[in-house]
Amino acid sequence: MEYLQWNVEDKIATITLNKAPANALSSVVLKELTLLLDDLKNQEDVRVVVLHGEGRFFSAGADIKEFTTVETGEAFTELAKFGQDLFEKMENFPKPIIAAIHGAALGGGLELAMGCHIRIVTKNAKLGLPELQLGLIPGFAGTQRLPRLVGSAKAFEMLFTSDTMTGEEAVQWGLANRAVDEEVLMDEALKMAKKIAQKGPISVASVIELSRYNKHQEFYQGVEKEAQLFGKVFTSEDGQEGITAFIEKRAPEFKGK
Repeated sequence: MEYLQWNVEDKIATITLNKAPANALSSVVLKELTLLLDDLKNQEDVRVVVLHGEGRFFSAGADIKEFTTVETGEAFTELAKFGQDLFEKMENFPKPIIAAIHGAALGGGLELAMGCHIRIVTKNAKLGLPELQLGLIPGFAGTQRLPRLVGSAKAFEMLFTSDTMTGEEAVQWGLANRAVDEEVLMDEALKMAKKIAQKGPISVASVIELSRYNKHQEFYQGVEKEAQLFGKVFTSEDGQEGITAFIEKRAPEFKGK
């Protein structure tokens, strides 16, 4: 694989995102992760998965430059659905997935983390969904999962302002399980993974399967609508202006069109 490294030790599969400089979630990265999870699902010697990022970030978001190659709203909607399906696969994965987050988990990076079962963060990590800053919206089920975790009022604040929260704040709001110093992040993630790996795989998978019943039909309707609006917003003048401004490293000028 081009952008993912992985190894298995003590029944724990450690997956490393390695797409410099920011571990952006390009369509290639999403496809590689889909294939790797399909493989790990059938490996009996894997009971827990730990996901983390190489370099300065967990993942700073979707690959905005790749967005410039998408020509239609329909194609953009399909891209959203692919990411949504992957993160749904992760949430329903029969083996617990722990996200070990340092640096930043922004946009698609936070949506990836929210698709995991457990999130361990560094105290000074930055987490947020800044898509509205580009005249866009989250497209990988972020509009649905964030309110489930932090509540609707805080989710609206984060989305409308594009403000981030620290790792310590993420724990306070229920977005993360615990915040630790960066130098012990992987140690803490692996320590938890080893504890989980000692449990019966059938019972663990059963708990994950039962957790699906926490979702109401409205969640899936919301995810579907998000993908449609993701494509619609992308083709708007403001959406194109936001992407262009990001590439050109300037402030966008939105006109509401």
